[in-house]
Amino acid sequence: MRRKQMLRRLGATKRWDVVVIGGGATGLGTAIDAASRGYRALLLERADFAQGTSSRSTKLAHGGVRYLRQGNVSLVIEALHERGLMRRNAPHLVHDLRFVVPNYDWWEAPFYGIGMKVYDLLAGKHGFGSSSLLSRQETIERLPTIERQGLRGGVLYYDGQFDDARLAINLAQTAAEQGANVLNYFEVTALRHDHDGLVAGVAAKDLETGARYDIEAAVVVNATGVFADSVRRLDDPACKPMIRASQGVHIVLERDFLPGDSAIMVPHTDDGRVLFAIPWHDRVVVGTTDTPVAEIAVEPQPLAEEIEFLLRHCARYLTRDPGPADVLSVFAGLRPLLGSSDEGSTAEISRDHTVSIARSGLVTIAGGKWTTYRNMAQDVIDQAALIGGLPERDCVTPDLNIHGYHRHAEQFGDLACYGADAVAIEALSQEIPGADQILHPRFRHRVCEVIWAVREEMARTVEDVLARRTRMLLLDARASVEAAPVVAKILARELERDEPWAREQVAAYRQLAAGYQIPS
Repeated sequence: MRRKQMLRRLGATKRWDVVVIGGGATGLGTAIDAASRGYRALLLERADFAQGTSSRSTKLAHGGVRYLRQGNVSLVIEALHERGLMRRNAPHLVHDLRFVVPNYDWWEAPFYGIGMKVYDLLAGKHGFGSSSLLSRQETIERLPTIERQGLRGGVLYYDGQFDDARLAINLAQTAAEQGANVLNYFEVTALRHDHDGLVAGVAAKDLETGARYDIEAAVVVNATGVFADSVRRLDDPACKPMIRASQGVHIVLERDFLPGDSAIMVPHTDDGRVLFAIPWHDRVVVGTTDTPVAEIAVEPQPLAEEIEFLLRHCARYLTRDPGPADVLSVFAGLRPLLGSSDEGSTAEISRDHTVSIARSGLVTIAGGKWTTYRNMAQDVIDQAALIGGLPERDCVTPDLNIHGYHRHAEQFGDLACYGADAVAIEALSQEIPGADQILHPRFRHRVCEVIWAVREEMARTVEDVLARRTRMLLLDARASVEAAPVVAKILARELERDEPWAREQVAAYRQLAAGYQIPS
């Protein structure tokens, strides 16, 4: 997946069947679906792939236990089915994880025990494991640092865990392998309409070179998540908003706050959400909050009260109470929920998705969640093919392996998240002098991974590497800043940039990473 090749193909193609705006989970899935059906597909992302919401999730491939409480059984069934497909098609990134619901009241064991049995039943053949009741001692063995005062026992169940940004990059590579053209740092500046007022393409700008393009398309799909209304206004300035954004914040702690191989799930917090404490990449991710936001920002900032909320709930359930100084990183993401500002709490808004078709033929896919990205893509291409007058072709993505597919990726050790690509990355580490050196003593990432990110994963900036190709920004923001100069030097060499460019990259990254740190 190389940008120069994509640009050459863009210049050589007069008309596309499907143009997808947005390079998050849904947009990437849409590009895969379109290309794998044989349609000429082009995806344009104004920043980096998964730079927004799609890299800031709770890292769970799950059915959504709390949706059972809301009575949205159909969404749970859909998500559990898709969870099974994610694990089957991307086993190098999606795996089982044990969750324990600690019980402190007499009614919790039967109540949540029955609920998890229903969850198992709905999963059917796509189940990850059978739930069970745990004694007090068994709960402590699973969760050595759980608060013991008043603890009665727990409920064990299984769900899925994954690396969201890494999966997004592999989705982009899969789309390219299927024949799609995918470009990051490529902004759609306008929609093109024909004499009948129908959308017939887009105007776009390459943000790296400043080059502008007029691109013809049979159909245009708006898959921009929380920014969907902004694209809809390019088509109709008077359109009624369909997105209501909610901010979710996570904090990251050292692994010793939650040793062992099980996660904690708290079914009901003070704001009505489910709270998770999850082992991930040798750290612990705790989240998430649910705060309605009126302004949609490219880089949302966690609020002090959100951080305090998470620390307070950690103190309730862990024997060691974390404080602000223990937070290695804090990150915020915006959920693209369907609804209006008068619908009450965002925690109660459905995570269903919808496909909306404007009078102009602009197709918008909105709502949903990471786990259902593939099904969302199938739905939107089914509709887009009709709107664009494309030949009817069946969806093939339920059985399509994602780039990097490897059933035993754990054998690659520190490179396991790359799956089948690990062999080539390891070869780079031996072929290029210095490529085997680690980037920072707090991490196991090496120089060869940065080189691979540039050459094969379309990384263009220090942020691309430290936030999404690796996850260093999310795992330890301060340490990632210390690694930034080394990464900038490698990028400058690979991208043929000069020293001032590298300095600017480091300065920009330091400013970005400051938003992921709690001031001392």
